[in-house]
Amino acid sequence: MEGFGKYYFKIILFMLLILHVYVPQTLALQINFYSKTCPNAETIVRQIVQQRFAADKSVAAALLRMHFHDCFVRGCDASILIDTTSNNQAEKDAGANGTVREYELIDQIKTALERACPQTVSCADIIALATRDAVALSGGTRYNIPTGRVDGLISRSSEVNLPGPTFTVAQARQAFSNRGLNLNDMVVLLGAHTIGVAHCNFFQDRVTNFQGTGSPDPTMSPSLASTLRTLCGSNQNNPSTFLDQNTSFVFDNEFYNQIRKNRGILQIDQELAVDSLSSSTVANLAANNNLFRQSFANAMIKMGNIQATSGEIRINCRRKN
Repeated sequence: MEGFGKYYFKIILFMLLILHVYVPQTLALQINFYSKTCPNAETIVRQIVQQRFAADKSVAAALLRMHFHDCFVRGCDASILIDTTSNNQAEKDAGANGTVREYELIDQIKTALERACPQTVSCADIIALATRDAVALSGGTRYNIPTGRVDGLISRSSEVNLPGPTFTVAQARQAFSNRGLNLNDMVVLLGAHTIGVAHCNFFQDRVTNFQGTGSPDPTMSPSLASTLRTLCGSNQNNPSTFLDQNTSFVFDNEFYNQIRKNRGILQIDQELAVDSLSSSTVANLAANNNLFRQSFANAMIKMGNIQATSGEIRINCRRKN
């Protein structure tokens, strides 16, 4: 009986260890989720993001893109961080994710958190917190973000189906609606383009041969079209340009003012300003920077609530435990 008791104890201990890293997502996310289990978690994230931002302000746009692309596939579960293996092509290697970057920054944060609080802070929460902090450093509102996400167990490139730059407003609205986000959320979240860039392959047809017409897109400012034709016709390899041509590194509402002047780079951006579904929202956001900043914070919290149904706390963000 004594030996059986020891054996039973080992089984219970093993199950507890499994439960520590494999977690069904049944509880609602909470502000200060790590206040007891890892009280310095958010400070660690913020300090590392600050260091990276000081070296490269474009990190904010990169993290926003990563967070958005992650949440829109299987929920905000860090499935975008998983590396491809010999028997599975992961999300990060889908065509739409080809320009997603800053995976190394997430690795750096995860390493620091594993030293401080082993197997406690999820990679999904790291993405959400790092994005929040980078937006604040760029001039956006620093919002309180609920945490307690788990890391997904599945990552397949075939499941990456994101709203594209040539979508109409109606098509984009449906894509956002499928994730529980409404039209206002969509218009506000696309305001993240105020600090973003786009490569020529995403808009070149608008400045040369729009929809096979042989002419530029008539909704684009002729002077901007001329500038972009020169850029894309250069010898550079698929060069990029700022989506907000004015305050390119500042998180503000200038993006909306730009698209109202027909200076939208991507087709979906420009259509926001002219489509009757979204034009009034664009006008309101263009007129009130505080409205945009607070609305964006609210929409990011809402998007961040798109959760995986179950998962684990990864020890290494690039692979399942």
